[in-house]
Amino acid sequence: MTLAQPVPATRSRVRASLGPLGVAAGAVGVGTLLGTVNPHVPGFYPVCPSYALTGFYCPGCGSLRALHDVAHGDVAGAWSMNPLLVLALPVVVASWFAWLHRAATGRPRRWISPPWVPNVLLVVVLLFWVARNIPVLEPYLAP
Repeated sequence: MTLAQPVPATRSRVRASLGPLGVAAGAVGVGTLLGTVNPHVPGFYPVCPSYALTGFYCPGCGSLRALHDVAHGDVAGAWSMNPLLVLALPVVVASWFAWLHRAATGRPRRWISPPWVPNVLLVVVLLFWVARNIPVLEPYLAP
């Protein structure tokens, strides 16, 4: 019997999986809260600080209501609250599954996004921010 035995790969994989599993636990907690406490009814959740200060809708306005609608299976209702969030959710969920798979298998990342992707995402968010405050588009994009 040797004194120093190598740590089994499964222990490091379990430790690496704690990050994605912790994020999942937080998401389940937030989803449970949003599924039970309706943000469409004022009083429990705070008002958007950006909207309260400026009177303009920010890119995140309507996200709580959209997540509540998604939790109840109402994708059309979620789309009417925040279409950008509805488009981003599948990407976020797929990214989480890829993260969990990499952590559980110990495989490195095989794909890294090109350096221009964050800039494009920033432009999309800024355009959405501006578009949802244009009076002609407001009925379609306002929460």
